[in-house]
Amino acid sequence: MEYLLIILLWTGYCSLHSFLISIRFTNLMTRLLKNYYAFYRLFYILISFVLLVPLINYTAQTDNKVIITYSSPFDIIRYVLVYASLLMFFWAFFFNYDSLSFFGIRQILNFGKPKKINQSGELKKNGLLGIIRHPMYLALIIYLWCQTFRVTDIVVNTVLTIYVIIGSILEEKKLVLEFGDSYIRYQKEVPMLIPFANQLVRQVNK
Repeated sequence: MEYLLIILLWTGYCSLHSFLISIRFTNLMTRLLKNYYAFYRLFYILISFVLLVPLINYTAQTDNKVIITYSSPFDIIRYVLVYASLLMFFWAFFFNYDSLSFFGIRQILNFGKPKKINQSGELKKNGLLGIIRHPMYLALIIYLWCQTFRVTDIVVNTVLTIYVIIGSILEEKKLVLEFGDSYIRYQKEVPMLIPFANQLVRQVNK
């Protein structure tokens, strides 16, 4: 019963997290807040963190029984994957994405400033983004499953993995709206989460 409750709580959190940044809701906030929408991204980050902390604490207290242990060479492989996923995550975060915009800081810094009429809207394809379209999501999935020790870990990791995949698909829709045909071409050139998947599909179809 406690696992069902955990599934419901994490699913609820993920659903709320996705809804607050959905196209329909952010468009509503843009109309209501007008120029003050510049502060919305920071609010979104803060409310996500505030709700996440008690959820993690509750989950950690529900089940302390370890069912999976790692012995050599699997413990070495696990550590390699953990460090590789962290490196991938932070490399993408700081070098492939705008970290200030992610936290809403850049939006606040630009508050009250006139918007540029000719914005390049350049689609980034360099670095890790030339290998997969969502390197941070892939890194998160790898990290999650390398931290699996308890039944609770399996339950939570399954929910979060499904959420990441669904979230990637929803984010793709936003990016298509933002970049248009250039992003559609990018989708054909670079796989979403599995490196070199597009090339493998082409080879199979030959």
